[in-house]
Amino acid sequence: MAEPKKPGGHYTVGYGKPPKQGQFKKGRSGNPKGRPKGTKNLRTDLLEEFGEQILVREGNHTIKTSKQRALVKSQMARGLKGHDRPAAKLLDLMTRVHGLEAEADETSAPLSEDEQAVAKALEARILRKAAAEPKRSRKAKKP
Repeated sequence: MAEPKKPGGHYTVGYGKPPKQGQFKKGRSGNPKGRPKGTKNLRTDLLEEFGEQILVREGNHTIKTSKQRALVKSQMARGLKGHDRPAAKLLDLMTRVHGLEAEADETSAPLSEDEQAVAKALEARILRKAAAEPKRSRKAKKP
């Protein structure tokens, strides 16, 4: 096996220790053509965009509000008109914002004895009903 080189007498070249001439110079980036300093990321851009103020017509008057608030208002209006998707998105967002997910996990605690008895009775009832129904053939009968 080759012995590690010792340039300058005291530095051992090996795994994780490249030769001095191959190391990055002090004060110089390892990726000089990379992202420039001060460039904003997507999160920052979104926060700035949602925070910008716009004029929104509400009834007979115009109010100044953030884009985020205007978006929530428009989705709420669509949900109240009966559209399912915006309503579901808003409810999901509300549960995430208010931390109601953790409360939902607490409700999945083990069932009490009374609840287990009700669940067994319901299961037996469903099985009896399924057994009483005539079985349907998936194949179509030829005339």
